[in-house]
Amino acid sequence: MPGAPRVGVLAYQGDVREHLAALEAAGAVPVEVRTLEELDTVDGLVVPGGESTVIGKLASRYGLLEPLRERARAGLPVLGTCAGMIFLAREVEGPPQDLLGVLDVRVRRNAFGRQVASFEAEVDVKGIDGGPVAGAFIRAPWVAEAGPEVEVLAEVEGKVVAVRQGNLLATAFHPELSGEVRLHRWLVDLVLGRIAERRAT
Repeated sequence: MPGAPRVGVLAYQGDVREHLAALEAAGAVPVEVRTLEELDTVDGLVVPGGESTVIGKLASRYGLLEPLRERARAGLPVLGTCAGMIFLAREVEGPPQDLLGVLDVRVRRNAFGRQVASFEAEVDVKGIDGGPVAGAFIRAPWVAEAGPEVEVLAEVEGKVVAVRQGNLLATAFHPELSGEVRLHRWLVDLVLGRIAERRAT
């Protein structure tokens, strides 16, 4: 697709393939990102679900923790889903782990229960037109505390499950597992807006 932005998926583990498909459907050129060289080729990034401690350890091992942190703080549009939300957060309740610390939230891991407590829900997400977003909650976190710059986008059972802070979007659920692409389209729109701003300066 001519002119389509390159958007990466941090591809250490988790549902990478589903995010790549969602990004393509949302109008981006999807790219797997594992190294600094690959990170340098993309204009936006998805941090997928999976196991947040493993994502953090592998990002550290591959030397990506600080580059990811710097780029997110400099305005790189990022979407984190489930474990991705945890990885973006400034703090997680429980044992310490490698976090980017760029999203001003404290999250609670496995907040909705263990694997057997997984469920699907229709989530009304502020800023998303066309009705509720279908989301899968699999050992999902929730936001226990959000800073003043964080906008709450959605709640389920009174718990915060989607937020935005400038260039950062994060959900406690997996939209990509149900074929939902509107959050990925939002990310692509943020990427295109940032590209346009850079060209204008």
